[in-house]
Amino acid sequence: MEIDDILDTPDTADGPQPRPQSLMLTFFGNHVLDEGDLCVYSGSIIDVLGRVGVGEQAVRSTLTRMVNRGLLRRRREGRRMHFGLTPQATRVLEDGRTRIWRQGAVNDDWDGGWTLLGFSLPDSWKRQRHDLRSRLTWSGFGALYSGLWIAPGRVDVADVVSELGLRDHVKIFHSRADESTDIGLMIRDTWDLESIAARYVTFDKRWTAHLDAGSGDDPIGTRLRLVSEWLWTIRADPRLPALHLPRDWPARPAQDTFRRVAEQTEAPARRMARELLQTVPAR
Repeated sequence: MEIDDILDTPDTADGPQPRPQSLMLTFFGNHVLDEGDLCVYSGSIIDVLGRVGVGEQAVRSTLTRMVNRGLLRRRREGRRMHFGLTPQATRVLEDGRTRIWRQGAVNDDWDGGWTLLGFSLPDSWKRQRHDLRSRLTWSGFGALYSGLWIAPGRVDVADVVSELGLRDHVKIFHSRADESTDIGLMIRDTWDLESIAARYVTFDKRWTAHLDAGSGDDPIGTRLRLVSEWLWTIRADPRLPALHLPRDWPARPAQDTFRRVAEQTEAPARRMARELLQTVPAR
């Protein structure tokens, strides 16, 4: 399971509308992932998600679904129920953290290499084909041709292929383009640059307006919305080499805005989390 399977955020004309499971995952990534093996009281989770418009019943049903999916575990302490991360959820969140905080949205250090993945699946394997394409998209691939996908740089997708049980149907290569290949044209033909750019523009406008309006008094809710929307923004971006993108590519200003709001809310959100979240050690 990858983070793209969990970020059930609808793409709308007005931008992302995060659903409870997306917000829940972001909550645990923001406030539990780096705090050791902890479980959080359900009432604390209800309080925090209520700040971004998620009702109590929606929170409770989302917690149950995520337990059933193997993403959260329960721990009862007296009459109270607490929830913590499973190893599977931890891996998903660490993957998302790498995309958000380490790699960034702008690829200035492309080495000229590409990863190519070819596959041939039986016509009846519609679910397997959908799952593979979804995982490849999150990993930065685009469809060069129907059964041949390509991603910038050296991308390790062997584990994804194995997890899907498709090792015998997939071939992976690492290569460089011939000089006769127009890389800029290939990028424009393979990826929907207009759609990717629109996500960054939407994010930048929304959060620049937030900065102009002031920091507000709810840093924990603000940071929850911020990270959820940034994940929605970058989820379809393969981090194409900046060298071959338009000069006014909007990922850079959007990322700068994200980092400004993230820096502004980091310490206040951490302090508020210490006050609001009731936790117990996981066993």
